[in-house]
Amino acid sequence: MTTSKRLFGTDGVRGTAGVHPMTAEMALQLGQAVAHVFRGGRNLHRILIAKDTRLSGYMFEDALAAGICSMGVDVIQVGPLPTPALAFLTTDMRCDAGVMISASHNPYTDNGLKFFAHDGFKLPDEVERHIEALIQSGELGEHRADTEAIGHARRIEDAAGRYVVFLKNTVPLDLTLEGLHVVLDCANGAAYRVGPTVLEELGARVETIGVEPDGRNINAGCGSLHPEKLVARVKQSGADIGIAVDGDADRVLLVTEQGELVDGDTILSLCAEDRAERKQLRGGTVVATVMSNLGLEHRLAELGVALVRTQVGDRYVVEAMRQGGFVLGGEQSGHIVFLDHGTTGDGLLAALQVLSVMKRRERPLSELVAKTKLFPQAQVDLLVAHKRPLKELANFQRHLRKAEQSLGQRGRVLVRYSGTEPKARVMVEGEDEARVRTLASELADALRRALA
Repeated sequence: MTTSKRLFGTDGVRGTAGVHPMTAEMALQLGQAVAHVFRGGRNLHRILIAKDTRLSGYMFEDALAAGICSMGVDVIQVGPLPTPALAFLTTDMRCDAGVMISASHNPYTDNGLKFFAHDGFKLPDEVERHIEALIQSGELGEHRADTEAIGHARRIEDAAGRYVVFLKNTVPLDLTLEGLHVVLDCANGAAYRVGPTVLEELGARVETIGVEPDGRNINAGCGSLHPEKLVARVKQSGADIGIAVDGDADRVLLVTEQGELVDGDTILSLCAEDRAERKQLRGGTVVATVMSNLGLEHRLAELGVALVRTQVGDRYVVEAMRQGGFVLGGEQSGHIVFLDHGTTGDGLLAALQVLSVMKRRERPLSELVAKTKLFPQAQVDLLVAHKRPLKELANFQRHLRKAEQSLGQRGRVLVRYSGTEPKARVMVEGEDEARVRTLASELADALRRALA
């Protein structure tokens, strides 16, 4: 590799399948680098590989396995499973590392690689930079295993069952989901088997959407990115709740029995309230990102719960949780983390926690979330050719300061570049929806002109 451009974004390596960096050649090198970095001090070395249901997953799975085996490390392949399942299994099976092949909520034409250490946590920035440096140096070939030490790859069939048992164990033994009618949208993605199974085994009556993946229909008009079908089905069937995960099931959105969408901020608020009442909210604190709604902050303040904000990305949420000893955190998009159960965002786990609250309190979801009043938000995304530092855009900074002054203490403006796409995001939040939309549009126009 001749360029020093970063491979890793906010959540691993991601891009269009077949286009740098998401090529088979790069996957092979990443496999070699990860195997070299994570070889443990034991005689047994192995790395776990899982994937979602994208057609290109086969190509990257084999390329990764080839790279890993060439370094003298064994590979365990578990097929289509959610990202949080990969994180759990990496630890449960005592692997040196885990690699998830997924582009999350993106269309099937994209793919990505997410890396987890032996403890089930995503890699910190310094480890990602080390992996990039190894690839850029061209020295990986010097570390290949001798012929007799080449690793081997094998596929195991019971991985899904292990994860289902793990999920069921997050629900108290004295609780079942009997009597609850659930509509589950698996986005034609990685949860298409384990999602319905765990809900049914806990006693729920389950209707499904998006459980027929064909390699190309992942996230297509379904899942947490497109919940319209789920909303309509919940209303039509009279279900108690709708659950929508994304392609790799690390995020979730819910639908009340009345057909109202419930985002990650409201899920955090509900779970914080429940845990605070049961004295299970360690540190009396929730961790969220700069994108989380002011309504969450206000509701938590009413509950006497503190809010810590991080930059966007669930791994940054997890880092802050670990540093502070907190157990609940997440993102507005639906990445919800319960560190006393798992190590990363888990859509199915989060849904089970909400279902447990519904059963304990014997109240419908609409009533449970009613006290969280979210502020109107407007976000405009711009395609950008170059991510110039925003502080260098003097004219745009003047527009930004003017917008912030007009909102005062009852609103916010956030402008940032996406960590996974060539986009700039302008978010405005305030009490007046029309004013918020106008400000977002004006700021986006100003940024577009500044970047032209």
